[in-house]
Amino acid sequence: MQATAYTYDPESRSGQVLLDDGTPVPFDAAAFDAGGLRLLRPGQRVRIETEDAAENAGAGAGRRITLVTLQTF
Repeated sequence: MQATAYTYDPESRSGQVLLDDGTPVPFDAAAFDAGGLRLLRPGQRVRIETEDAAENAGAGAGRRITLVTLQTF
């Protein structure tokens, strides 16, 4: 799935992406580290992988990002 980097905190290595419908979805340091990135700038197109997060279904989109990496063509 593709998204756009929205926020990124280099101290915690976490942030948010915006899905193409405008929905913000947070990611944690584990998802950032899984992609092998060193830096992320707002506005960059990224590829994300998600899994259902049933325990968080009431708190948002019901999905958890497991990987964030740059979109390549």
